Amino acid sequence: MNKNLRRLPLAVAISLALPALASAQDAMLGSVVVTAPVTEAPLTVTTDPKAPRQPLPAHDGADYLKAIPGFSVIRKGGADGDPVLRGMSGSRLGIVQDGYEVHGGCGGRMDPPTAYVYPESFDRVTVLKGPQTVLYGSGNSAGIVLFERDNPRLAEAGWRANGSLTVGSWGRNDQVFDAKAGNPDFFARIGATRSDSNNYKDGSGREVHSSYTRWSTDAALGWTPDDDTLLELAFGRSDGEAAYADRGMDGSKFAREHVNLKLDKRKLSPLVSRVEAQLFYSYIDHVMDNYSLRRPMATRNVSNPDRETWGARAALTLTPSDNVELVLGADLKDDTHTGRMVSVAAPAFPDRNAVARTKDYSFERHGVFGELRYSFDDDSRLIGGVRADRHEVRKHSVSRDQADTLGSGFVRYEAAFDEGRGTWYAGLGHASRFPDFWEYMRASGAGGTRTFDTLQPEKTTQLDIGALWAAGDLAGSVSGFYGKIDDHILIKWMPAPVAVRNVDATVYGLEGDLTWRFASNWKAVGTLAWVRGTNDTDNKALAQQPPLEGRVSLDYDDGRFSYGAMVRLVAKQDRVHIGYGGIVANGADTGTTPGFATLSLNAGWRHSKHVLMTAGIDNVFDRTYREHLSKSGAAIPGYIAPSGAPINEPGRTFWLKAQVALD
Repeated sequence: MNKNLRRLPLAVAISLALPALASAQDAMLGSVVVTAPVTEAPLTVTTDPKAPRQPLPAHDGADYLKAIPGFSVIRKGGADGDPVLRGMSGSRLGIVQDGYEVHGGCGGRMDPPTAYVYPESFDRVTVLKGPQTVLYGSGNSAGIVLFERDNPRLAEAGWRANGSLTVGSWGRNDQVFDAKAGNPDFFARIGATRSDSNNYKDGSGREVHSSYTRWSTDAALGWTPDDDTLLELAFGRSDGEAAYADRGMDGSKFAREHVNLKLDKRKLSPLVSRVEAQLFYSYIDHVMDNYSLRRPMATRNVSNPDRETWGARAALTLTPSDNVELVLGADLKDDTHTGRMVSVAAPAFPDRNAVARTKDYSFERHGVFGELRYSFDDDSRLIGGVRADRHEVRKHSVSRDQADTLGSGFVRYEAAFDEGRGTWYAGLGHASRFPDFWEYMRASGAGGTRTFDTLQPEKTTQLDIGALWAAGDLAGSVSGFYGKIDDHILIKWMPAPVAVRNVDATVYGLEGDLTWRFASNWKAVGTLAWVRGTNDTDNKALAQQPPLEGRVSLDYDDGRFSYGAMVRLVAKQDRVHIGYGGIVANGADTGTTPGFATLSLNAGWRHSKHVLMTAGIDNVFDRTYREHLSKSGAAIPGYIAPSGAPINEPGRTFWLKAQVALD
């Protein structure tokens, strides 16, 4: 038997969906397999996280996003990568869950915000690209990702439930469950997820230190006295552990608790079309150590940061006339970060609870915003917004404060062409970003670089242009962006010491997609994403930029059977700035990377509108390859990879998924 076949376990996934018995509509399963979500509105991609997709994503938000053109991931192994949109990462990309911003707590970015997002538990994921909205916080120069749940009023007493069970390659084992019950006036919702995987092997059969186990629970109580009113109290907990191939510690605890109280009232009067109010709280307790998930060292180390965040948001939507919509609002956020560390000689184990926590940084932000949509007629509109934010940060170790008031805004014109078959747009946006926790903690002043007192906010001014169209069997979009960044915050990781600098930079890029339905039941989809960044101050390439990437898929679906193939093509990346990068610990350019191509296959069978089964193979030819933004590996006892070796992606992977929907 072929050695590759011997080491490929079967991947089996069963997904159950029980729609609301109260709904008058029949249960109907949606997309068969999603391979590359396309743009359907200016600078906007919306996709269903419950639909099967290829390649089979990991449990977290970052691995889900990497299937969307324009996204890349700074990979550390099997889980908890850092998402990158248009070459920008960290706090330049806002992650919003159920209406509020999510943050991580680890100083080394073991837990980016998407590590606490479990995609299949949401109903919709929306990506807003560029600094083209002011509704969701400040400094989001790359864009915004919204993970959202729908809570429509029940027509009558009833219930619905969704669940999934996945068992896959490399010991993959996932479960997802969500249920809602109630009547037209009240509802209760509960949900739970669990995801587990062993270490994976790359295309050469080399084992990568990458196992993980994560779980989450959430619940909500809601009041819906009419079709236009929602009062909801939501709360949840999650935890887990994850092994990393890129560093000397693993994550042995990712505990998070959160509470969210939300009021949404619509159609109050002809002038007031909507009122929103929200209060949220989040607490993260994260533990990393060098002994729980790997062979113990002579010295056992544990680090235990935590982060407590609370905030509020209120917005009022006014419609003074049929062609005007104005959103006015305010938001605030307060968060405090602490840490503690313990080291002991083996065979003793460190007791982190015996050490008091020490506050390191506290942040406060208060913002006001307004966004206007003015329609000249049915075919053209002007959209714009402004916001102002007051930021304050305190460094507790030296009892010093920094504060600044920053402004952001945008204006975009959209117009139809070709008798309404297409839309073109042009937008100019500006985003001012206050330094985040990770950047401040690296601002030590080493080598004459920025200190806590001198690190400057980052200011991005960007032009976005593009068009979308659909005519007959063809539909597509093309977009381009060009941005100038003043005081871009850049981190030098190598050689030591680590230091932070402000530099000026230029970024630009192109994105496009094309869908061709060339025959009955057949379609072909192609996507392309390209970005280029330059560090103007040093006349160098801007560090940690993804290479040119394209995807081509061919799909057949007659309503009963479906078949598909996807080729992912990634070019080499030789524009690098060795030793420099972003806020992910040691997330720096280490050298050029070659291009690669992978093939994925899928098939589906729709037994009825209630039953859908899909199967697939990812990395069909078992290629050995790495992503350009993957970290370099660490020397981990028991693994053959030396320190600095590439972290390769998984080899050939099989998967099978069954979905059932019952009335």
